[in-house]
This record gives sequence, C-alpha cells and structure tokens, in this order.
Amino acid sequence: MDNVKSVTKDQDNNRKIKDIRRNSLNVPNFIIYILIPLLPLLVFWFIPMIISLMISFTDWDYISPKFNIIGLKNYLEILKSSEFWQALKNTILFGFGTVCPTLIIGFLMALIIEKVKKGKDIFQGFLFSPWITPMVAMSIVWSWMFRPSVGLINYCLKFLGINGPNWLMDSKYALIAVMIVTVWKTAGWAMLYYSDAISKIPKDLFEVCNLEGANSLQKIKYIYFPLTIKTTLFLGIISLINSIQAYDQISVLTRGGPAGSTRTLLYLFYQMAFEQFNMGKATTIAIIMVIITGILASIMFYMQKKLVK
Repeated sequence: MDNVKSVTKDQDNNRKIKDIRRNSLNVPNFIIYILIPLLPLLVFWFIPMIISLMISFTDWDYISPKFNIIGLKNYLEILKSSEFWQALKNTILFGFGTVCPTLIIGFLMALIIEKVKKGKDIFQGFLFSPWITPMVAMSIVWSWMFRPSVGLINYCLKFLGINGPNWLMDSKYALIAVMIVTVWKTAGWAMLYYSDAISKIPKDLFEVCNLEGANSLQKIKYIYFPLTIKTTLFLGIISLINSIQAYDQISVLTRGGPAGSTRTLLYLFYQMAFEQFNMGKATTIAIIMVIITGILASIMFYMQKKLVK
C-alpha cells in the first residue's frame, strides 16, 4: 500500500513539474520575462555591433551614401600602420599607469578612513567628490595647473628646487600628466568600494590578530588584502575598461599630442572617423577594441574565479 502511495505521489509531482514547464514556456511569459529584458541589449549592443562589423569591411567615408566592399583590407592596413601600434602601446601604458595607482591609492585611503572615528562620512564624501565632477571641467582646471610658467604643479616643484617640465607639450611627460588627472578622478571611487568591503570584515579577526600581537602590515597582508580580493578584481575589470574608453581628458589636455604620444586607440578611432572621415578604418579599430576588452575581461573573470576559491 505504501509503495502504491509513493508511486502515486511521484506521478503527481512529475505532472506538476510538467505543468510548470508548460506554463513557463508559453508565448506571453517568453515575451514578458525574456524578450523585453533583452530588447535594450539587442537594440543598443548587438545591432550596432553587427552594423559596425559590416562597415569595417567597406571604404565608407561617413559623408557619401556610396561605399565599396573591400574585405579585410582595412584590417590589414590598420595592423600594418605605425599609428595603430603606437596607439595600442599608449593604451597599454595608460591602462597600467592608471589602474594600478587607482587600486593602490583607493585601498590605502580606505584603510586610513577606517581609522577615522568622527566625520568619517565627510571625509569619504570629500575624497569621492572628484569622481562626480565632470571630466571635461576637471581637465580644464588641470590644464591650468600644468602650465609651465604659472601652473601650480611647477610652482610647487620650483619651491622644492626642481625645474618642472612642460607637461602637456613634452612627449616624455604628456601621457604621465593625463594619467595623473585620471587617477585623481578615480581613486576616490575605488576608495568607496574598498571602504564597503573593509566594513564587512568580521571584527573577531582583528581581535585575534591583536591577541597574537600582529602589526599593521601583517593585518593588511593576512586580513585586509585577502578579504578584499573580490573588490580588487571587480575594480580592476571596470578600471581597465574605463582606461580603454578614456577620451575626455585626452581631448581637453593634449588632443592626442604631442607627436601622438597620448593618442590611445579610442582617440585614434575619433581621428579616423571624424577628422579623416574614414569610417571603415575607424570601425575596424572599434572592433579591435571590443576584442581586446573581451579578452581582458575574460582573463580578469578567470583570475577572480581561481583566486576567490
């Protein structure tokens, strides 16, 4: 008798599961729960991506409605171009020169803020304020500060007995100047994420460390850093993508100069598309940027999966 009841119960459960699956796969549910949420991704990413890929195989000049399909010619010419490789090198240097300082400074600021007992929110808001300041406005202010004769930066260096360079007109220092502006803006943003991660660390761990006589460096090494690794990898991914997409500060401060020393891939795309009116080559650069971004994001997600374990 018990076996009969068990079989009947299993049959009822299977029937309910089939009913749920049948109801969940009907057309209205598909439209409401799958198709509508996918529409923004389809309209604003997939369709433009397909159109860009198609344009990259043409010689369209952005003005004329006529164009010719030229196959892989744009890709071959871009990969042979010295401008492309210089822009790629500048993009890599800019990425490492902004991502690493952003994470390090943001982490250190979060550690300092954690020790503040009164006015913690005020200090966080003050350090976060550059992030909410428009990059164009901030870059204009920094361009004044980088002026060789009357700028604040060189004035401070002169006070220390150092002759400051012509920051924005010297190819040795122009990219460094753009990096400084970028890190100034993003460090407070990283600090806010690190502060949130640090606040979630169990206090018992610090009590054990105090009983063991651990110093500040040991706490950073064995508690703060391992327990904020997820935040570090997340910030690393976002910062890398932002560094590839950097445009405003370069446009305001240097316009890609001098001699292309601050021209990144995105700025080269802008020059190809809207100054040289070669949309075919410009979209080729855009496709290459998407591929690079995808590879970097995949590597970071792989590292996150391995390190978090």
